Amino acid sequence: MRPELFFSKPVPVFVGMGFPRDIVSVVEAYEMLNEWPGSRSPTFTAALCVCQSALVGDKDVETARIAFEAFALARGILAPDALEVAAARAADEWLTA
Repeated sequence: MRPELFFSKPVPVFVGMGFPRDIVSVVEAYEMLNEWPGSRSPTFTAALCVCQSALVGDKDVETARIAFEAFALARGILAPDALEVAAARAADEWLTA
């Protein structure tokens, strides 16, 4: 993989059965978006388009990282945020039980 396609910092996301994975490049982000089983929201479409453009050199790699991170945040799979949501839900269930 070309070094110029790597992000300045990984985007940690949850995949599959909630396993964490660091997405470290435009290629990995694009592959994950192509395999995404969920809905095709505007955030999804924007991230996919920006990643495609970064792969051919029309967009900056960091712009693609930001778009992919926005998609992950919107879908609730951004790892740090997903952990906070899961902890809040567990606490709420414990308090209301």
